[in-house]
Amino acid sequence: MLYPRIIPTLLLHQKGLVKTVRFKDPKYVGDPINAVKIFNEKEVDELIVLDIDASVEGREPDYKLIEHLAVECRMPLCYGGGIKTVEQAQRIFNLGVEKIAVSSLAVEHPEVLTELAARVGNQSVVVVMDVKKNFFGSRYELYVHNGKKATGLDPVQFARRMQDAGAGEIVVNSIDQDGMMNGYDFKLIEAVRNAVTIPLTVMGGAGKLEDMGSVIQRHSVIGVAAGSMFVFKGKFRAVLIHYPTNEEKEIFFRDYFLSRAE
Repeated sequence: MLYPRIIPTLLLHQKGLVKTVRFKDPKYVGDPINAVKIFNEKEVDELIVLDIDASVEGREPDYKLIEHLAVECRMPLCYGGGIKTVEQAQRIFNLGVEKIAVSSLAVEHPEVLTELAARVGNQSVVVVMDVKKNFFGSRYELYVHNGKKATGLDPVQFARRMQDAGAGEIVVNSIDQDGMMNGYDFKLIEAVRNAVTIPLTVMGGAGKLEDMGSVIQRHSVIGVAAGSMFVFKGKFRAVLIHYPTNEEKEIFFRDYFLSRAE
């Protein structure tokens, strides 16, 4: 059986690795290169690295840091943050990165996304949707610039447009669930899953493997991503980078789906 990818997500802030709660209060959890080395040893399925400062500060990606990450990384690497042009994206691909993740670019200049997909292939272009409920909890809205800028866009309609524009994968990230470790936003995931046919990765809220199993079983996503789950341990959130072994994943997914089928 081909199991979905389990993907650690690393957030870069001031050149360090941090973890946030609802996109606020970044807590330093270590050096990104050291984290990649540890994840190499644990044979992770894929790694997402997002520079949460670049777009907010209006600067280009940190190519030197990306190069160091790509050289060290032994698993497929997806990078996002500060990408505004096809040339910038191509430079990052040339450093050895397999996928490019865009957010504000997709909102502000979707034609660039289309051009990029035509040049490098849809499978290498990922659109990250950071989504938050309104004050009354009655509707979802798409945010950019690390959750600081509301777009007024409906994420379901936007996901459809991104698929038509050439995106090969959608990452839907719940701002409300970020760092909470109490499960994914199933309503949001279901709405986006029903709107697109391209691969979907979900992020925001995972605290244990069972959270991932639940969303996979219910919505047939192909990627489950998490941050806190892989860098914190225990109720006091002590910093400890960890990841299930291949044997643990095999046993979990086999037993989980068998139990759900009964």
